[in-house]
Order: sequence, then structure tokens, then C-alpha cells
Amino acid sequence: MGAPAYGAVLLFALALAMGAAAADTAPREEPTLPSTPAASSADAVAAAAVAGSGPGAAGAGISSNSVLVALLDSHYTELSELVEKALLLQTLEDAVGRHNVTIFAPRNEALERDLDPEFKRFLLEPRNLKSLQTLLLFHVLPARHPAGAFPAAAGSHATLSGEDLELAAGANGTLRVARSAVTRPDAVLRPDGVIHGIERLLVPRSVQEDFNRRRSLAAISAVLPTGAPEVDPRTHRLKKPAPPVLPGAPPVLPVWDAMAPGPSIAPAPAPGPGNGKSHFDGHSQVKDFIQTLVLYGGYNELADILVNLTSLATEMGRLVSEGYVLTVLAPNDEAMARLTTDQLSEPGSPENILYYHMIPEYQTEESMYNAVRRFGKVRYDTLRLPHKVVAREADGSVKFGQGEGSAYLFDPDIYTDGRISVQGIDAVLLPEDDTKPSTPVTAAPARKAPAVTGTSRSKFRRGKLLEATCRMAGVFGQRSRLASCQ
Repeated sequence: MGAPAYGAVLLFALALAMGAAAADTAPREEPTLPSTPAASSADAVAAAAVAGSGPGAAGAGISSNSVLVALLDSHYTELSELVEKALLLQTLEDAVGRHNVTIFAPRNEALERDLDPEFKRFLLEPRNLKSLQTLLLFHVLPARHPAGAFPAAAGSHATLSGEDLELAAGANGTLRVARSAVTRPDAVLRPDGVIHGIERLLVPRSVQEDFNRRRSLAAISAVLPTGAPEVDPRTHRLKKPAPPVLPGAPPVLPVWDAMAPGPSIAPAPAPGPGNGKSHFDGHSQVKDFIQTLVLYGGYNELADILVNLTSLATEMGRLVSEGYVLTVLAPNDEAMARLTTDQLSEPGSPENILYYHMIPEYQTEESMYNAVRRFGKVRYDTLRLPHKVVAREADGSVKFGQGEGSAYLFDPDIYTDGRISVQGIDAVLLPEDDTKPSTPVTAAPARKAPAVTGTSRSKFRRGKLLEATCRMAGVFGQRSRLASCQ
């Protein structure tokens, strides 16, 4: 009994030793890390190809030398991105696993710059995923068509999208796919397919019809809401819609918005009916104010210059018709009579003189007096650019100009209607450049201080501090020592 028992124990010990050795030599199973979402589609396809080529692979799969892997790694990056966005990687893997394919890849410029932005926006919308998939599958043929196999006559070939695509080879060796030329034939050659570079994107008819239908619906639904009718505060009537502006026509500027001042000073009358253009008749307004000058009396010379000697009346009417407002500083007949022949003989002198008396603002006697009372000195722009006329307060009135060429506001508010204001003055205003003599003026000799003599000497004016010093010196008997105190 002892010998058999000893042998059984020995066999059991040997079995335990062999099991421990087998456990040490067995390869340890490493934990697998989850795949990161940053892995590229080309790496995923290559990994699937390696897994499919193993001895234990269940299906045929694709190899790392597949045309699909070459497409994702090629310089056709825009097409590769669209394939990923359209979720077509699995569909293309199945197609490559079943048969050879021919892929027509547009160049990147055709998808970046040459493609209509509205059409590209339509393709990238999530609701149009089916259209994007149809568009991309339209570029894939389920057969191998290298450059040498293009038929001489145009023939239709079925695509993975279900629509036919025409292939043709020209007499001079050019290849065409539908309406696009093949710019890089046989750009990529692989055992399971070929890639040709083309110049533009191929758009199937179904996708184009879907895009046109969506665009028409968007145009119909984009109707601007119409609000309540607007009332013109000047005429208290409904505003009429602006007429349509033809393409290329100059912009239509609103006349009423350019007019000044507001209703607080003097509201302008509403445009009168009957002219058909709905704008103010400035020529009649200028004629009215000239007749007012004649009837007022004392301004016949100015009226004669406006009508007979110059064409200023016509120009003023045109400006008022366009919506401008004017304030005319009208010199009376006595002031006009003081003008010399030299001042009126130069070409354009009457026009320049009157332009300097026209202010492109609407001012009344009250508004100008309030302005000079508040600011002291006011500079008004004139129609004689860039000269300005200066106004200040003097003797309870408004004084224009400087020095000897100044004029007072003599007859206020001769004519005021909201667009033209006429203020009578008692002198003709001239710019500072015109008031200077035309002849060169010689420089005056330097004046010397008069010599001090015994009979006549100038009396110096002492200040208060010096007077106090002289009195203090006189108290102490030292006044004669100071020459300034003599």
C-alpha cells in the first residue's frame, strides 16, 4: 500500500508543477482602450482592411491598398470631407468589397470657389442629407473604367445613385464625363478601382430639381410683413409708397428730410397739387419774393440784379425746388449805390457779391438776434464758399461783417415763408479778401520814440506800486534819488 500511495502523490505534484508552468508561459491579455473620436476616417478604413485580411476574418473585406483608402488620403480633401459628412463610408466599403469601382473626384477649387454658395448651403443642411448622398454616389461607377477604356461614342453607365452617367473619349484624346472634362485621368490606380480627376462637380437631375423646388418655396414664403399705413406729419395725408428704382439708377434722396429747419421755427407749406411731380415750385416762390422786394420799396437795385443782370433768380428757384432753404441779406438801394465801378466791372462780380449775401439756412430776425445774444459771435456759411459772414450784437440789433464794411440789420423779416427769408441791411458786405486794396501797400517806416528835451518831455504813467514807492521815498527824503519819481 505504501508504494502505490507514494506514486499517486508524486504524480499529483508533477501535475501541479506542469499547470503552473503552463500558466506562466501563456500570453497575458492586455486591456483594450476605447477608440478616440479624433481618429481619422482613413485610419479607420485601414484598420478595417487589416482586420479583414487576417486568417480569422469572417468576410472578404478591403485591403490597405484599396481605392477607398487612397481616396481618403489623396489631395481631394473637399470630396473626402463631403463623404464623411454624408455618412457614406460603410456604403462605399460594401461597394468596394463586392466589385471594382471608378470614382470621379472634382478638384478642390470646384467645391470651394466655383460652387454656388446657396447650392453648397443647401447640400450641407441636415434635412438635405439624402440629396448630398445622391450627389456623391453619382460620382461612383460600380465598374472599372480606366482612361483607355472610355468609349469613343458617348455611352450611359449606371452609377451607385441609380442614375446614368455619360462617358466619352474625344478624337484628340480628351475624356469627358457628362458636362465635365477629365483633367487628371488615372490619377489613382488600385487593384479594386481607379480615380479620375475632373474639373467640376457633377449634379444629377434629381438633386437639381430638389434644390430648385426648395429655393422656390423659400422665395414664396419670404414675404415681408406690411405694417399700418404711415401718415405724413407735414401734409397729414397717407404716405404713398416709393416708386421702384431701376437697376443702376442713382439713389433717390428724400427732399423733405434735407429741408431745414423744423416746424418749431417756421413750418413749410405742403406741396401744392397740379404739377404731377409732388415737389415744391421754387421758381414761383422766388418770383413772389422778388415782387415783394419791389413792392416793399427801397430794394429795386437788388431785384434788378437778380432778374436782369444775372441768372441768380433761376438758380435760387432750382435750389428751393430741390428742398434747400435760403436767407438773403438784401442791401438797400443806398448801399448798392455806394458800390464803385471797379467792384462791378470784373467778370462775375455781381454774382460773387450776391452769393456772399445768401446763407443756406432759414433764419429770421428773432433767431439771429437770439444766436448773437447767446454766443456773442456767429459765423454763417454762404453760397460763396469758403467765405463766411460774421454776425454779432450791436446797439440792440444784429451787425454783420467787420470794420468799415459792416452792415446793420435795417429792415427785418421783409419776406418769410418757411423756405426763403429776406433780411434788409444798410450796406453791401464784402469778404475780407475783397476789402483789401488791390495795389501793393508799401510798409510804413518804423516809428521811433520821441526824444525827451528840456522843454517838452513825455509824461510817463506810473503804476500804483511805483506811486506808493515814491511816497515812501518822499517821507524819508530820498525821492530825488529815484529818476522814476521825478
